[in-house]
Amino acid sequence: MLEKAEGIVIRTLPYGESHLIVKVFTKEKGKLALMAKGAKKPKSQYAAICQPYAHTHLTFYMGKSMGTLSQGEMLHTFRSLREDLDMSAYAAYILELLDSSVEEKQSSPNLFALVLHLLERLEAGDDPVLLRRVFEWKVTHLLGIRPQLKACANCGEAKGIFSFSIKEAGFLCNRCKHTDQYRLALTDEEVRMLREWFYVRTPNIEQIEVSIAMRDKLASVIDTYYDQYSGLRLKSKRFLDQWENWKPKA
Repeated sequence: MLEKAEGIVIRTLPYGESHLIVKVFTKEKGKLALMAKGAKKPKSQYAAICQPYAHTHLTFYMGKSMGTLSQGEMLHTFRSLREDLDMSAYAAYILELLDSSVEEKQSSPNLFALVLHLLERLEAGDDPVLLRRVFEWKVTHLLGIRPQLKACANCGEAKGIFSFSIKEAGFLCNRCKHTDQYRLALTDEEVRMLREWFYVRTPNIEQIEVSIAMRDKLASVIDTYYDQYSGLRLKSKRFLDQWENWKPKA
């Protein structure tokens, strides 16, 4: 049966001499694998719409495990992201993390809107480090490692001074801080910021204001949290971490 969906290309894999398997995250159908026959040929009608990060309308026949691409309409190329090494590193990581966070054929229009918005903000020149960290934090619930950010992870106290505990996977209040000697002390503003990064609505992401020092401190929290709980070892993350360490802070 012929189906249609709006999608973002995550990546492609060569298949034979002239074909591509396109992994795409769609608004209506979730993550799909589509065969694009002849897409590697220079004059293929699929050449442009199979580029990484491409935002497209796709028409395809869906089989049990893989679909076959019939035609596509380009909505936005995100060409500037592919051509800029810095921006491409962030876009590639966001999409690889997305790929690792969602199952096949599970639709999530809100997640689709988030990923599309992040690519748009990357292209617009927003702070890529902040965009990366917001996405990492927000998808913890998809990975089954959502932190306790509303109250103390130990006793449920919702008010007062909090620290962050990797061990307890969330905030600890003053009364419970003794349960983790390695907890990280946080200011009230840092507590607020960790909550904002997780709960912020997609259209409001670009309104987040944070100092570089606070951003990097909270980034360290997220890195440690992922190392402890996610089990992910993504190539794009290794490259991006090295890239961020090399380039000047901004």
